[in-house]
Order: sequence, then C-alpha cells, then structure tokens
Amino acid sequence: MLLCFSHLRWDFVWQRPQHLLSRFSQQMDVVVVEEPVYEGEITTLRIREEGRVTVVTPVLSESQGLSGGFGPGVNRVIRRLLAPLVPGWMARNGRETILWYYTPMALGAEPAGFEDSLVVFDAMDELAAFRFAPTDLVEREATLMAQADLVFTGGPSLYRARQHRHPAVHCFPSGVEEDHFAQARLGLAPAPEVAVLPKPVIGFYGVIDERIDLDLVAAIADAHPEWTLAMIGPIAKISREDLPQRENIHWLGKRTYDQLPACLAGFDVALLPFALNAATRFISPTKTLEYMAAARPIVSTQVADVIDLYGDVVSFGETHQEIVRAIEAALMEPHQVRALREARARRLLLRHGWDTIAAQMVDLIALARARRLSLHVERSLVSTYSVEGVA
Repeated sequence: MLLCFSHLRWDFVWQRPQHLLSRFSQQMDVVVVEEPVYEGEITTLRIREEGRVTVVTPVLSESQGLSGGFGPGVNRVIRRLLAPLVPGWMARNGRETILWYYTPMALGAEPAGFEDSLVVFDAMDELAAFRFAPTDLVEREATLMAQADLVFTGGPSLYRARQHRHPAVHCFPSGVEEDHFAQARLGLAPAPEVAVLPKPVIGFYGVIDERIDLDLVAAIADAHPEWTLAMIGPIAKISREDLPQRENIHWLGKRTYDQLPACLAGFDVALLPFALNAATRFISPTKTLEYMAAARPIVSTQVADVIDLYGDVVSFGETHQEIVRAIEAALMEPHQVRALREARARRLLLRHGWDTIAAQMVDLIALARARRLSLHVERSLVSTYSVEGVA
C-alpha cells in the first residue's frame, strides 16, 4: 500500500497529488492523510472514499492547545489516531508499503509498523518560500531527504536545487490529461459565466495567492479597458481586499477540475500572471500544458521553469508593458504562426501525459525496492560470513 501525507486537501484544487495518487490506486491501496481540522471537543479521524483513494482527515479538539497543520505536536496525535488502522492495512497489503510525503512537516505522523517502508519525497513546491511557511521546514526537509529512498521534483528548478543532496533525485515536471482539456478546442460550449463576458477574454485559472502579480492584472485591465480578464480560482493567504477592482476584471472563484475545460473554451488568450518572487522561483505550473491542450495562445511572466520547459510555445514579457504587447500579438496571431505553435505544443503534450509519468515513477519504485532487497541480502551474507569466520 501507499500511505501519503499531504498539506494539500484532496478536494481543494485537482493537481499533481490527485493525478498521481489516483493512478497509483489502480495498482495498490492508497491512503492520503490530510492536515488536521479543529472542531469542538472531539479528537477522531474522518475517513471517506474518493474513487479508489481513501482520504483520512484528522479532526482535533480545539481544547488540546494545538493549532495549524503538520508539526511535531500535531504529528504525535495523528500517529496515535492512525495506529488502530494499521492491522487492517497490513492484513490486506502485507508489510511491503510506501510512505509518500508532500511535506516534510509530516515526518513523525506515520504510525508504528511502517519502519521498513520505502520512503518517497515528492517535492512539488519550494514550500519554505511560501507565505506563512513553518520556521523549521528547511531543517525537517533535510531530515526527510536523509531518510528517503527516492526524491521526485516537480520541475527542473526544484531538481537543480536538490540533485546534489540525494543519490536518487528524479525530475518529473507536472503532466496533463490531454483529452480532458482538448474538449476546449473541439467545440465544447464555454462556461456560461465566461461566455457572457465581453470579448476578448484574457483568462487565468489557479490558486490566487501571493504568487500572483496583482499589479500586473490591474495594469493589463487599465491598458485595454475593452479586454476582459477572467480570473478563476480560490483565494488563499491573501484577502479579497488585496484584489484589484476594475469593471473589466472578473474574480469568478473556484471551479472544479471537470469545469475547467469549459472555462478554457471561453478564453481567447490564457495567462500566467505570476509575480517573480521567492514563492515562484521554483514553480512549474501544471496549467501550462492544460492551456496548450486547449490550443490557446499563452502569455507568461518570466517564470524559469516555463521558459525551460515550454519556451518555444509560450510568449513572455519582462515588464507589464511587454506582457500587454505579448497579449496584443497573441490576439492578432497569424494562421501560420498559430499552426507552428500548435505543432510544437503537440510534441510537448505527447511527452508529458500523467499516465506516462505515473508509470515511470512506479518503475523507479520497483527498482528502489530491488536495490533495498539486494542490500539486505548482501548485509545478511556479510553477517553470516563474519559469524562463521569468528567460529
């Protein structure tokens, strides 16, 4: 089985953890332990099935003096709450298990019985650079890296930052379900809330937080009042008062994964309006490939991984004015230029399917298990020969 600890809630935004873990669940039992919620005086586990994935949410009492997400004190309580589930898990799966971490802050939450598990750290973000990051996150990541059998990274920038810190670091940029997002270029009706907006629509979807250049959004709206900016996604770690307000900016809120192709169908240009700051230095936005699958022209700020991975498909600007000019060019894109862009995008899409990424990870896990077994046998033989030599 695979026991995953994630700082991201399963029902928040459908992204890398959900894509990978739902695929792994076709081959093995997958249990995802989320960060706790705090409710009343009861300490328990809330367990639900999401397809073939079991999602466990610790519910902690508000009177325990604990707060926040994973951390030493919280982890001890979660470890105790999970303990009664272990015999059932072992009965179904034996002791060949995988501990999978999306945050090093969860170290210590794993229950007894998993000491011999294969340990995987999937570093999808540079969490230490995020707003409100725990002060000891860097130290705890070093501990996790020392324990891990495998380290996966969500992009080349994250890979370069970790490749010399562990002997088995592998770069897996995020992927795409091409057929899902291709609906947007194959006649899918635009979502009603996007369809009613005045054209052209410059669109973005994703989490709206400290990584978004809100000044850029305002500058685009001011430069072309006849354009519409459709900003789709949940707001996190910033307040609604931080959002620029213009008649041609529409903050449409969160949409489900299934609703995103219809939103994309209403975009004329897809936008990656990321600020260039500590929180975005290592990002590799999943939505870039999704925009490509919808055959939308993409304009981005100069995010390193977007340049590295998709530089021959995406248009970039360094200043607000350059971004505006890039959008203007995208709206007037000649047919020949569009055909060339879409051909290049097609080649990228073929290489970055989630099914392919998940299969490659499973292969690496199998190799890591084989190495573990070989090392165990080698140590056993050395021990036997040592004893016989002494005798």
